[in-house]
Amino acid sequence: QVQLVESGGRFVQAGDSLRLACAASGRAITVYAMGWFRQAPGKEREFVASISWNGGRTDYGDSVQGRFTTSRDNAKNTLYLQMNSLKPEDTAVYYCAIDLREPNWSQAQKQAVSDYTNWGQGTQVTVSA
Repeated sequence: QVQLVESGGRFVQAGDSLRLACAASGRAITVYAMGWFRQAPGKEREFVASISWNGGRTDYGDSVQGRFTTSRDNAKNTLYLQMNSLKPEDTAVYYCAIDLREPNWSQAQKQAVSDYTNWGQGTQVTVSA
């Protein structure tokens, strides 16, 4: 199994930047696809970004395209989400996730909650207008 722990969430002003990290332990993440989702109060969990095993493919949700960038450092077993030009509507709990069912050699797109098997506990990001 693998444990995922997100960090970096905090209160910021609109227009600020923030970088989230997701540290994995218990298993190497090297060959697996990973992703970021977020959930605001009263709303469903929303796809934010995904990254293939070697970073060769990244995908983003429409609402964050051009502002957020995901990356990974497999040597550090860590996933990152760089968030720029933050808006109040970005306020949510941000979760990282990993799909441990199979190695991601095909770099298949993974944008659904059901595409992932393990989740972190989340980190709160609050953006003030």
